Amino acid sequence: MHDRIRNRRASRAGALLVGCLALASTGAWAAQRAPERARCGLDRVDARVRVTYVYDGDTVRLADGNRLRLIGIDTPELHTDHGGPQPLAAAARDRLRALLERHRYRLRLRFDRERHDRYGRLLAHAYLDGSRSVEIRLLDDGLGTALAIPPDLWHVECYRAAEARARRARRGVWALPAYRPIPAARLPEGARGFHLVTGRVRAVRRTRRSVWLDLEGRVAVRIPRADLIYFVGHDLEGLAGHTVLTRGWVHRYRGGLFLRVRYPTALEVLP
Repeated sequence: MHDRIRNRRASRAGALLVGCLALASTGAWAAQRAPERARCGLDRVDARVRVTYVYDGDTVRLADGNRLRLIGIDTPELHTDHGGPQPLAAAARDRLRALLERHRYRLRLRFDRERHDRYGRLLAHAYLDGSRSVEIRLLDDGLGTALAIPPDLWHVECYRAAEARARRARRGVWALPAYRPIPAARLPEGARGFHLVTGRVRAVRRTRRSVWLDLEGRVAVRIPRADLIYFVGHDLEGLAGHTVLTRGWVHRYRGGLFLRVRYPTALEVLP
């Protein structure tokens, strides 16, 4: 009886936490069908802008002086303060520049819940016209990773699907060893930057500010309590004993390492 209950809980957790990575089993991946490309078009235009400078694959300067940070994508970093330049950072910047050049450096913007990030940059989804998303173009080319930061979640599934296409084809960053999943127990103590990490959940802890999934190898996944509203119905406690695949930037904390997860697409239960 207890085994049947545990099996039902594991099945429920797996179905609810299917993530955005193509490494999932066929059944798990089918549980969340990728959206049709036709549904990923522009539903409204909030601003029309002209780009005057391309900083990297996800940030540009506009004619009015504002910096624009594209929503839904994170491209490799060019600057040394991030340990860069990272592989394909220049390629992502050059690809964005080429796309803009073909459209006379004009963009149509669609705003989300937040207009600016904590650095004062303008936040928006960018389109070359009514159907061609800049973010989806770059993700399809494998020149970035899908990034879900609440509450700016419009088209999150479209970006996830574009990344999955590039992963399956091993395009761009997905052909690099640095973007292959690494077991938590083998993650170097000095690891930094973006990583895909797998590991068995040893324990689930709740603190005043976070829910922690403790993995093997002194690595943890941190889900801020402020973001638990996006995990409603997800049996986080039921993940104990199961192997997960998570993604994000690795940080040091109290002699260990952790990755912050803010949305379920960054956390996946493996069979």
